[in-house]
Amino acid sequence: MARPAFKTAWIRSAAFLLACLFCISLVVPARVSADVLSPRSIRISNTTAAQNNVTYRVGFSTVTTHVIGSIAVEFCSNTALVDDSCVAPVGMNVTGAALSSQSGITGFSLSANTTANRIVLSRPPQLQLPTAAVYTFTGIVNPFTGGSYYARIYTYPTSNGTFGYSEAGGLALSYRPAFGVNAVVPPYLRFCLGESISGVDCTTATEPSSDLGILSPLVTGVAQTQMVVATNADSGYSMWVIGGTMTSGSNIIPAMAAPAPSQRGTGQFGINLRANTAPVIGEDPSGPGVGTVDPAYFQQNQYKYQSGDTLATAIDPDDNRKYTVSYIVNVPAGQPGGIYATTLTYVVLANF
Repeated sequence: MARPAFKTAWIRSAAFLLACLFCISLVVPARVSADVLSPRSIRISNTTAAQNNVTYRVGFSTVTTHVIGSIAVEFCSNTALVDDSCVAPVGMNVTGAALSSQSGITGFSLSANTTANRIVLSRPPQLQLPTAAVYTFTGIVNPFTGGSYYARIYTYPTSNGTFGYSEAGGLALSYRPAFGVNAVVPPYLRFCLGESISGVDCTTATEPSSDLGILSPLVTGVAQTQMVVATNADSGYSMWVIGGTMTSGSNIIPAMAAPAPSQRGTGQFGINLRANTAPVIGEDPSGPGVGTVDPAYFQQNQYKYQSGDTLATAIDPDDNRKYTVSYIVNVPAGQPGGIYATTLTYVVLANF
């Protein structure tokens, strides 16, 4: 009787062992696919490459009820597949992003786990029904170059965006190359001179020489020179005159050392840059420019000449300004005869 009992016990033990082996085979780990966020979208306020302070609006809908403690939005240059490795887009930076609004699934703040190409939102984990959610981020820097890029959105049961996502989805993004328009404005100084110029049109300038005619103690010799000046120099320009008074051999007509009126019968050589009435000669400065004449040479009916004096200046970039230099020559009764002449050089320099 003992033998059959032993046999029965052995058979039962074997059956138990087989059952346990069967159980072990059922719990071997297997890959289970996560749910897909759908629909999902990202709207970008400015899709030009390398732009700063760009706003991104991220929207998606969860499709199952599960615990959500964090959300990650990851940007990649290589693929939108959520399980593939991600290559960060060159130049993209989301570390300065701010969460300006959130709706649907709320209670989030930016996590310290945020990196240059991955925004992580965090909150205490809680059960969440299927919901449409929208998040707006400001202060994002776009990738340096245009072209196709990708984004991935993940939800996690943990608060730090790690330890296996619950739902995910990928998107494709496109950025326009930054379009630069470059131009060079070279520095310039415009200066022309003639006995007369129509308006501020330098092409109308006549020969830069004047004939004062026959000098007499009873007549004041007069002449004029006109100049147009313009520059884009930051500090404007300066204009001055160099040259001697009128001479004939060793005979001279004295230059007027200080502003004084014209007096016939007196040896005088002088200039000013005004419209005068005694004698009638000259014009006030004109044109759209705003350059000014030195006060010593801007007194009506007062004349002066000294080589090296500054005649006019502008302290900022200045448009075309026309100046008229009036010459007066007076001689006394005993002035030696001869042909009197002088050559004056007008110098204009831009103040860059």
